[in-house]
Parts: sequence; structure tokens; C-alpha cells
Amino acid sequence: MRERIVRAVVGTFVLTSILLAHFVNINWLWLGVFVGVNLLQSSFTKFCPLEKILDALGVE
Repeated sequence: MRERIVRAVVGTFVLTSILLAHFVNINWLWLGVFVGVNLLQSSFTKFCPLEKILDALGVE
């Protein structure tokens, strides 16, 4: 269940970043860059901040 939540949140952040970059300011693409870098580092380190938050909330 947690993996589905993580994927949904990440997808929402990326799409929001693209929409904000298009309609508000191009600098919102940095949000998508941050999300991508976080995904990349979590693939190497096995550390994902969102998973730690979900742990604290008791989501299995």
C-alpha cells in the first residue's frame, strides 16, 4: 500500500510542477527536478522521506 501512495504522491508532484511551470513561472520545474533527484537517491540509499512520514503515520 505504501508503494502505491509514494507513486501517487510523486506523480502528483511532477504533474503539478509541469502545470505550475506552464501557467505561473518556469522556475516551478525545479520542483520536478527535486522529486527526480530524490527518487534517484532513494534507489541507491533505500531512504525515502515520504516512507518515513508514512511510517510515522502508521500506514502499512
